[in-house]
Amino acid sequence: MAVASPIWGILGDRYGRKPMLLRSMIGGAITVGLIYFVQNPTELLILRFLQGATSGTVAAATSLVAAETPRSRVGWALGVVTSAVALGGAIGPVVGGIAGSLFGLRLVFLGGGILLLLSLLPVLLIVRESPIVRRSGAGRSTLTMIGERPGLKRALAVLIGSQGFISVCNSATQQLVVLRLLEMLTTGVAAVSGIGFGLAGVASSAAAVGYTRVTRRLGYVRTAAAAAGLVALAVSLIGVAPWPALIVIAIGLNGLFSGVVIPATASMIGLETPPEAQSTIFGLNASSVAFGFFLGPLIAGTVAATSGVPAALFVIATLALVLAGVIAAGAREPAR
Repeated sequence: MAVASPIWGILGDRYGRKPMLLRSMIGGAITVGLIYFVQNPTELLILRFLQGATSGTVAAATSLVAAETPRSRVGWALGVVTSAVALGGAIGPVVGGIAGSLFGLRLVFLGGGILLLLSLLPVLLIVRESPIVRRSGAGRSTLTMIGERPGLKRALAVLIGSQGFISVCNSATQQLVVLRLLEMLTTGVAAVSGIGFGLAGVASSAAAVGYTRVTRRLGYVRTAAAAAGLVALAVSLIGVAPWPALIVIAIGLNGLFSGVVIPATASMIGLETPPEAQSTIFGLNASSVAFGFFLGPLIAGTVAATSGVPAALFVIATLALVLAGVIAAGAREPAR
């Protein structure tokens, strides 16, 4: 997915964002549904690779929403998208676990593919995309369009990097939370971690919708930087918490503050990017996020294996502080 997203983004800018959203949903539906038929780990690995290469629904939906929403409402609209993703991430594992215990894991994948195909209907029937305006003369590349605007290349690099940075922190923290609870509990780790992740998903969902009230007063840059600093505090609290209940609260706080950083930086990307380059830039952003989800557990696992879980959590908290500094020093407040 990290390689495929920019390619699909370029095609979205050229041929339309709605077709690319439909393509990603069909690709995801087919590859997820086919997992029902796998017979060995190699086939599963191939299908998972194809799923990443052909899907990218979140990136496609984000670029479509950013391009079609009136500029004054972009922050709120992308917050709703982030909220939906966070809520789905919280509810999905619960529903999948229950369905897997009742019907078996194979049927969960088949059902997921069917549901994704059914979700094509509202996109086909309700979603509308503005006609693509073809400019006369030679087409300009995305880099050319960005280079024509002073400071835009640097601003987008900071924002796309920030999205990857927060995904490093989140993916690493999720792994380390389970290890931390295993150090403290002999039983019930799955239940406690499930409660914590569910709370984080709900908190992130709520924050993604309501954060625009803060940006109206503080602006996007200060809001995102402050939230990243608070992510560092929440992760540090996980490392020093003496009781599992406090860890659950810290997980929820981490979800709350991450639920501000993610939509705030995504909204800044949407507000800064020329409409003709939205899909390409959000495709690059999806690659940054995917790479962050790869890098986070690698960093967390390496540090935890050599220095212990609390030390690994403090390293991730330091990265979140670095992220806050990068946003504060490198991002610029977009025009509204």
